[in-house]
Amino acid sequence: MNENFDRAPGAGRSRNFPADPGLMTGAGDADSKTPLFNQREPLRQPRTTPPFTENSIGSVSDMPDGDYRRQSRPPQSPNSNNTSASRGGNDVDSMIKSSKLSANAPEFVPLGFNQYDDSAYYDDSDAYYGEPTLADTVTDFLGHLSSSPGSFESDVEYITGILNSWVTTEELLKELVELIYTQSTSIPNFAYTGARLCNYLSHHLIITPASGNFRQLLLIRCQTEFQQRDAAVRGEPETQKKFHSYVLFLGELYLHLEIKSGQGPPVRARVLLGALKDLLISLFSNPVDANLICAVKLLKLTGSVLDDAWKESGESHMGELIKRIEDIVLDATCSRDVRQMLLKLVELRSSDWGRVQVAAAASSATPDNDPNYFMNEPTFYTEDGTPFTAADPDYAEKYQEMLDRQDYFHDVYGENGNEVKFGVGVYRERERVTEMDTDV
Repeated sequence: MNENFDRAPGAGRSRNFPADPGLMTGAGDADSKTPLFNQREPLRQPRTTPPFTENSIGSVSDMPDGDYRRQSRPPQSPNSNNTSASRGGNDVDSMIKSSKLSANAPEFVPLGFNQYDDSAYYDDSDAYYGEPTLADTVTDFLGHLSSSPGSFESDVEYITGILNSWVTTEELLKELVELIYTQSTSIPNFAYTGARLCNYLSHHLIITPASGNFRQLLLIRCQTEFQQRDAAVRGEPETQKKFHSYVLFLGELYLHLEIKSGQGPPVRARVLLGALKDLLISLFSNPVDANLICAVKLLKLTGSVLDDAWKESGESHMGELIKRIEDIVLDATCSRDVRQMLLKLVELRSSDWGRVQVAAAASSATPDNDPNYFMNEPTFYTEDGTPFTAADPDYAEKYQEMLDRQDYFHDVYGENGNEVKFGVGVYRERERVTEMDTDV
C-alpha cells in the first residue's frame, strides 16, 4: 500500500502526474516504489487583486506575460481581511460622527398636509356616497328577481310602493319601462318574470301621464322593435339573437299581460295576438336554423292559446302556419335536428298541443265520451289464463263461462244476504243460526 495514504479529509487529492520510470527508486520489493518527487500543483491564487500602484504600473512593460500575471496577483497575507474589515468599520464610524440626523428631530409633514383634518378622507354621511338613482334601484331589484324568481310574490308589492313614491314624471316612467324591457330581452330566462312584473306594474302604478300609462308605453317600446323584424331576421347572428329574445318576451307578455275591462274578466291584448302572427311569418320567411328554432320555441310556448284565440274568431292562421312548416321540412336546407323539431311540432299540434280532455262526470260517463271509462274496471281470467276486461268484445260470454265454474268463488252471498254458497251446497242462514242456538 502507498505510504503516502492519509485518511485525513481532503488528503491524497494531489494531482499526481505519471512519473518517469527512471525517476522511480526502489527501496525493497516492487510494491515499495515511491516517486522521487511527490509534486503538487500550487493552490489557486485569490480572484481579487490589489490596486495598482505607480511602481507596479511602471514595471509592467518590462515584465514577460507570465511574470505580469504573477505580479498582478500577489499572495495576500492572512491579515488582509481583518485590515479591510477594520477599515470599513472606521468609515462607518466617521459617517456617524459627521451625520446631522437626530432621533429627537420633529416629525416630517409634507407641505399642505393637514393631519388633524380627517373629514376630507373619512366621511360616513350619505352625501359622501351619493344619492341612489332610479336606475340603480331598479337594476338591483331586477337582479334580485333574476337570481331568486321565487321571491316575486313577496317582494313585488314592496318595490311597487317604492316606485310609486319615486316615479312621478313622464321621463322617469319611460326610464322605468326601458330598464325593464332591456332586462327582459337581454337576460336569459328572465322573460317570464319580466312579463309578470309588467302585468303587476300595469295595474298598480299610480302615475298616468298624458302620453300613456305603463302598459301603453311598454307596448309602444315593443312596437319600435317590431317594426324592424324583417331586417332583424336577415341580420348578423348577434342581431338575430337579440331579436329572438324579443320574440320570446313578447310571447310571455301575451300570456301574462291582462287588460281589465268594464264588464267581465280580464282579457289578453289582441294587439299582441296579431303581432305574434306577423313575427312567425317573418321568422319563416328566412328559414335558417336560428329563426326556425325561435319559431318552434314560440309555438310551444303560446301555440295552444293562439290556436284557441284564432278559432274563436273564425280565423285559420294556425293551419296556415302549420302548412308553411310542412313546406319548410320538405324544401328548406335546415339541419336534421331542426327538421325533427319541426316534425315534432306538427305532431304536437295534431294532438291538440298535448292537452288531455277533461273526463266526463261519473253519472254521464260512457265508453264513447270518457277515454278512462274502463280504467278502473277489474281484470278477469278465463280457464286457460287469458285476461279480459269489460272492454273486451266477448266480455259477456267469457264472464258467464267464469260464473258457470262451480268453485271459482269460495263464498258468494245471495241477493237477500241469507244464502251462503260453499261449493255446491246451499244452506239457509236462518237455519244455521238456529242450530248454533240449540247447541248452546
